Amino acid sequence: MTTRTSYCTGVTTLDASPSDAELWQLIAQGDHGAFTTLFERHAEAVWNYVYRLTASWTAAEDMLSATFLTAWRKRGDGVLVRESALPWLYTVAANLARTEWRAGKRRLRMLSRLSTEHERDHAEDVTDRMDARERLREVVAAVDQLPRAEREVAQLCLLGELSTSDAATALGIAEVSVRSRVSRARSRLRELTARTTHD
Repeated sequence: MTTRTSYCTGVTTLDASPSDAELWQLIAQGDHGAFTTLFERHAEAVWNYVYRLTASWTAAEDMLSATFLTAWRKRGDGVLVRESALPWLYTVAANLARTEWRAGKRRLRMLSRLSTEHERDHAEDVTDRMDARERLREVVAAVDQLPRAEREVAQLCLLGELSTSDAATALGIAEVSVRSRVSRARSRLRELTARTTHD
């Protein structure tokens, strides 16, 4: 249980919802209710993150399930960042997405072609969404080509929108290193995506 102070009244009240850290302790003991609460709290954010990594609704659904399945299997092992489970969940999701990307490059290309053919006759707004999805796929492919250290920070900070300090904690490195890697990743991504556009 946590406390919350209203900026309007200045009154401090008890917040009945448990923190991630409290839920994490209960989950480590096998509490299914606590796990359900954690899932409901972070499922949307994890889904959005995985969608940005994969540019696929189907893959995002599958990896959302796989991320929380991993969280249940490894309950008690994960390290929270500032008492939040989200950075740890993002790291698990990024690892799953990278594995899926390597294993399914051909399948994703085929699905992309089928999706394009199926939606070719739709209105312009659908075409715009497809163009944005294709651009996202290009960025995700470029991120996958980065050296491991830069890829990790790109997935957490650029795609996952974690702060550099939270990413540093999640990766166990100094924040200045994260900032440096993010800067290098941005430069490489500009080169890679520009090359893809010109090809």
